[in-house]
Amino acid sequence: MTTQAMAKPVDDAEMAHPLIPAQRVNGAEVYNQAKEKIGKIEDIAIDKRTGKVAYAILSFGGFLGMGDKHQPLPWSVLDYDTDVGGYVVDITQEFLTLAPKLDVSELSGWDDTMNRDAFHTYYTPLGAKPYW
Repeated sequence: MTTQAMAKPVDDAEMAHPLIPAQRVNGAEVYNQAKEKIGKIEDIAIDKRTGKVAYAILSFGGFLGMGDKHQPLPWSVLDYDTDVGGYVVDITQEFLTLAPKLDVSELSGWDDTMNRDAFHTYYTPLGAKPYW
């Protein structure tokens, strides 16, 4: 079952502030379903034409910022969980290790038109929905 399907009802306190500035998303922690931290959001990728958030760029696996790997996660696979104060994704370490990767040099400008189908196909079992 995906995190989207398991989403808990939104309470009034959450609805009081349904939007978040990008600078607060950057650095937000990301957890698996067991509430174990798997990384943090390094950045987000927004489609210039539609304004939709396409990906959260997950940073993981390094030590003190060195050796980090970067993984684009389709935004649609993340759920914000107020209990942990971060985003939760139904993912295992093995699934993440086998996922298509993003080179850190691409973070400043990335054209996913050649591989976006591969990213979204890989994450389809988690409920990924195309942003385009």
